[in-house]
Amino acid sequence: MRLYAVKTGIVKTDDDLVDVVLDSLKAQELQLEDNDVLALASKVVSYSQGRLARLSDIKPSEKAKELAKRFSLRPEFAEFILREADKIYGGVERAVLTLKNGALTPNAGIDNKNASEGYVVLWPRDLKNWVKSFREEIKLRTGKCVGVLVVDSGLVPLRIGTVGLALAVAGFKPIRDHRNASDLYGKRIVMTRHAVADDLASAAHLLMGEAAEGTPVVLVRNAPVEFDDGVYGAVDMMMPSGECIFMGTLDSLSERT
Repeated sequence: MRLYAVKTGIVKTDDDLVDVVLDSLKAQELQLEDNDVLALASKVVSYSQGRLARLSDIKPSEKAKELAKRFSLRPEFAEFILREADKIYGGVERAVLTLKNGALTPNAGIDNKNASEGYVVLWPRDLKNWVKSFREEIKLRTGKCVGVLVVDSGLVPLRIGTVGLALAVAGFKPIRDHRNASDLYGKRIVMTRHAVADDLASAAHLLMGEAAEGTPVVLVRNAPVEFDDGVYGAVDMMMPSGECIFMGTLDSLSERT
C-alpha cells in the first residue's frame, strides 16, 4: 500500500472539492487509477459546505452557560455543542464527550483549530450522500472508479493523542467480519471484526497531521480493502451501545448509581 499526501492550499467556503482535489493531484503529477482511495479531512468537506460559524452570532442559553462553567468552555461554544450533539455524556476540562451521527466524539465534532479567529467549524452534514455524490463526480470527470473516505480525529480511551476516525465511506467495505473464521490454531473466532475504514483513516490521518500541514487529502493506492459500490455512514459502522465494551460498562455503572 502506498499513500501520497496531497497539498491543496487553503480550502475556502463553497469551494468545489472535486476541482480542488483534481487540480491538486495534477499539480503533484499524480493520476488517479481504478481502486485508488481518496481520503479527505472532514474539515475541508465542512468548509466546502459552508459549515463555518461565528461565535458572536449565537446567544448562549442558560444550559449552555452551565455546561461552559462546568467544563471551562466559552458559553457560545457550549451552545453550539448543545445544538449539534445528539447526546451529551459528560466530559473533562475543555472537552465534552458527545454522541454525534453515530460516533462518540469530543464537542460534537466542533473545532476552532484551523478556523479564523472567532469562528468554529462544524461537522459536515449529510455525509453519506456527500461521499456518494463525490465518488460519482470523480468517476464522471476522470473515468476512474475510486473509493472515498472522510476522516476526522478520534480518541481511544486512556490513550494520549488523536487517531483517524472514518466518518463516511463510499466504494469499499468499511468492516471485515472475522466471526466464524479460524485462527492459527484452528479455533473458531467468536467476536472479532476488523475496522478497516478506521485503520485506513488512521494511516491517512498520519499524513494529514493536526496543525498547519496543509495536506487535507491523501491518495491511497493498493489498499487491502474489498471494493464495492456501497455507501456507508457513521451509523453503519456503529454497534449497539449494549455490545460496546466502553458504553456498555458506562451504561451499567450509571444504572447502579
